[in-house]
Amino acid sequence: MARCDFCKRKIEQGTGKKFIYKDGTQVNFCSSKCEKNTFTLKHKGRTTRWTEEARKIKKSGKVTEEVEKDVGVKTEKPEKKGKKEGEA
Repeated sequence: MARCDFCKRKIEQGTGKKFIYKDGTQVNFCSSKCEKNTFTLKHKGRTTRWTEEARKIKKSGKVTEEVEKDVGVKTEKPEKKGKKEGEA
């Protein structure tokens, strides 16, 4: 079975769409929702909250700034311990 190139879900045989670029690259989609998010809205699967890839990234904690902004995951930055200027 093929997988959707946007959301990474398995595509049942006989369903979905396949888009072929002029250079021969093939892109599979499970639904028009995935196709629209890719071509019309220019979204990335790893930063779209409802995709499996975004859920895995959120669960693992390996978050980049771009993903953090789009998926809504906040990473805790360690605070520096020490004296600030002007403190005694």
